[in-house]
Amino acid sequence: MLNLTEVILTDGKVLQKQAELAMETLEFPFGSFPIVSKTPLSLRVENRGNKVLWLEGSIRLEVLIPCARCLEDVPTELSLEFDREVDMKLTEEERLDALDESDFLNGYNLDVDKLVYGEALLNWPTRVLCREDCKGLCRVCGQNLNRGTCSCDPTELDPRMAKIRDIFSNFKEV
Repeated sequence: MLNLTEVILTDGKVLQKQAELAMETLEFPFGSFPIVSKTPLSLRVENRGNKVLWLEGSIRLEVLIPCARCLEDVPTELSLEFDREVDMKLTEEERLDALDESDFLNGYNLDVDKLVYGEALLNWPTRVLCREDCKGLCRVCGQNLNRGTCSCDPTELDPRMAKIRDIFSNFKEV
């Protein structure tokens, strides 16, 4: 937690700080992802007058994210940079009404972990592959096809395609 009391109460005041990230894992509803390396958060907070703060920051995280095809962990770099305005005169309720996602502020304290968590969620990659030509998993036995082949029938059709297969089977009979 960074105490912003002096910055909030003094127009024109600027705080530049390197803050350490305490969390070791990013916990989202869609999974838990270990952070394998991180730089300190480089943060600049400026009071632009009338209790309006301007936040600028950057941090680099390396996170293990499963490959979308074979599920092997892939070290993925997230370079997060942000800048945003926060009006400290607004109540929590007014911030919610204005869709201001500043849950990282608790009174005059800034929660570094919550700030980085929100930025990571906004910048999360849509798809991660271990390599462009990843072969994925066998649909029958689950073998990682990048490591070797299995003895499953490669012509096995996706069960969701069973109806289409039936249509073609009936068509051949005519």
